[in-house]
Amino acid sequence: MIDARTTVGPVELGVADLVRARAFYTNAIGLAPLEDEGAAVTLGIGDRTLVRLVELPGARPAPHATGLFHLALLVPDRPSLARWLAHAAREQVPLQGMSDHVVSEAAYLADPDGHGIEICCDRPRATWEGRVMRMTTLPLDVADLLAELGDPATEPFDGLPQGTMMGHVHLQVRDVAEAIAFYRDVVGLELMATYGAQAAFLAAGGYHHRIGVNTWRSRGASRPPPDAAALRHATIAVPDAAELLALRGRLEAAGFPTEAQREDEVFVRDPSGITLRLTAA
Repeated sequence: MIDARTTVGPVELGVADLVRARAFYTNAIGLAPLEDEGAAVTLGIGDRTLVRLVELPGARPAPHATGLFHLALLVPDRPSLARWLAHAAREQVPLQGMSDHVVSEAAYLADPDGHGIEICCDRPRATWEGRVMRMTTLPLDVADLLAELGDPATEPFDGLPQGTMMGHVHLQVRDVAEAIAFYRDVVGLELMATYGAQAAFLAAGGYHHRIGVNTWRSRGASRPPPDAAALRHATIAVPDAAELLALRGRLEAAGFPTEAQREDEVFVRDPSGITLRLTAA
């Protein structure tokens, strides 16, 4: 098993129009620009990088290729989620859904390039510890959530709060059993829950999930073309160099070649062709 402290980190996305995408992630989502690189911009909260956008002029979405289903920005508490939802209502940010997953509460939307985004908060871990199989999808009690605030209509929103992190990354894969064999048996994550042969959820340290995989739009699919508005890579973050070295050894032994330009960063492709960036804190 991989170290229990393993989490996920920043995602890198291809976008057709960097100005448009940057405005969305700052104004609608509430991230702050951290570094402007001309054809790319890095966004996050405080000193924590969460999303890097790379401009590929004219890029088109690839909704049925393997890659990103959604990235999940995990806010630190329920009032923070309520505050973001009130902001989204005031600014008429289009949502695709709102759900109660028992382990967490969430709102869903997509950016202008079709990349899925979840804004979520966890329920107290004591309420679901050891019972992640209860994870399901129920309607979100919006009134109860907004009751966390004084007046939702006037509640100030100055961006996502300190403590916001990448909670999980949900991927579109070509085959769920194949993905489980990779993320569980090679990477070393624990299988926490499955929805038949359609989806699976994996994590370290008993968390409900850090990686989700599904074939709802991508069964048997291949990876998108390099110029698509698609996921360029997702990040799995292990706690130290020794764990990264061990993970790299397992990948190589299982026939997954890795590439490294730095000691604390390794790249590998999963069986669906999705690029993973593996880092040591």
